[in-house]
Amino acid sequence: MDKKSRAINLSVSETDKAQLEKIALEFGMKWGNRPNISKLVEAIARRQLVIAPNNDWTEALITALKQAVDALTDAGKIEEALVVADLLLQRSELSLPLRAEVERFLGNPPPAWRIEINRYIHRQQPFQLSYQDATGKLWSYTVRHAKVVPHEERQYLDCWCEETEGNQDVEQLQHNWSLRLDRISEAGVFPVTGKWRSNLAELPVEMHIFGRLAFAYKTRNEDTQSELLPGSPPLRRVVRRISSSYWFIREVLRDVPDIVIVSPENVREKLKQKIISLYERYAVEI
Repeated sequence: MDKKSRAINLSVSETDKAQLEKIALEFGMKWGNRPNISKLVEAIARRQLVIAPNNDWTEALITALKQAVDALTDAGKIEEALVVADLLLQRSELSLPLRAEVERFLGNPPPAWRIEINRYIHRQQPFQLSYQDATGKLWSYTVRHAKVVPHEERQYLDCWCEETEGNQDVEQLQHNWSLRLDRISEAGVFPVTGKWRSNLAELPVEMHIFGRLAFAYKTRNEDTQSELLPGSPPLRRVVRRISSSYWFIREVLRDVPDIVIVSPENVREKLKQKIISLYERYAVEI
C-alpha cells in the first residue's frame, strides 16, 4: 500500500515565509533549485534538525562577542570578525542599535588598505601612507610605530612618523600623529624599509588633583605615580606618560579647575592658553 502524505497549510507572513525559505536553503532542503519548506518541517519532525531557544544569551555574552568583532577587526582578522558578526546577527536578543551596527559592518567590512595596515603593525613593518586633513590638503607620512585606538568615539591611527611639518604639539611629541582612519587614502599605503620603533614618543607630565576627584581618581596604565599627599584639602599627585598633549588637554579640561598641570612648562602653557581663550570667548575679564 502506498503511503499517503497529508498536507499541512502554514499561515505565515511573507517575511516569515522568506525566513523559512532561507533556513531551508541553509540546510539543503530544496525541491530542485528552490527552497522547500515542507522538507524543512519534515526534518524538524524527524529530529534531524533541533529547535533551540534564540533569546537566552546574556547581555554580558552579547557584549563580549561584539568586543571580539572589534578586536578581530583591529587585528586585521576580518574573515573571523565577519563570522562572529554573522553569528550575532542570528540572535534575537540584539538591541536595534547594535543590530544596525552589526548589519553595517557585514554590509561594508573594512577596506583592503585597513587590513594591510593592521598586518604591517602586527609584523612591525614600517610603511608609508597618504592622508587628507580636514582642510583637504594631502600629506604623506612614513610610519615607524602605530596602533589603532579610539578617541572620542572615532577610530584613529596613533603613529610615530619621520615627518613633523605642520605638527602643533610640544617639541618632544612632534613626531607623533593621530590620523583619522577615514581620511587615509586607499591607494597610498605601502611598505618601506627601515626599523620599527618600540613605542610612540612619550613625555612625563605631573598633575595635581584636588577635592573629591583626588579620592575618586582611577589610576591608568599610563600613570607612573599616583599618590595622595598629606594635608587638607586632599591633593593627589599623578605623573603620567603622554604621547599627545592634544588628547591629554582635552581630557584635563573636563575637570578644570580640579586638575592642575604642574610640569612640564610647555604642556602647562598650552592648557593655560586654552583656558584664556575660553575666558575671552565668554567676555570674562582675567
